[in-house]
Amino acid sequence: MAKKAEAMRFDDNIYDTIRRNIKKYRKEKGMTAAQLAEAVNLSHDFIRQIESEKVRYNFSVETFYKISVALDISLDMLIQKQEKADKAMSK
Repeated sequence: MAKKAEAMRFDDNIYDTIRRNIKKYRKEKGMTAAQLAEAVNLSHDFIRQIESEKVRYNFSVETFYKISVALDISLDMLIQKQEKADKAMSK
């Protein structure tokens, strides 16, 4: 008898998760939003909008990738919910 497949659980707030992680890892690296913007060749306002929960600005995969490279972290770290991200960092 086959095992019943588990239902997939999607993060309904994936952009909010990414926003929080970008801001968290940027601060851990000691970078300002302006420094991150310069590193990824985007405007300071654009980075502030990405990190803002009020503006809720969506961004491209390319931008997502560039930010992960600038922060020297993997893409999967940016999409992990905070409790999972914290556990991954402590390993």
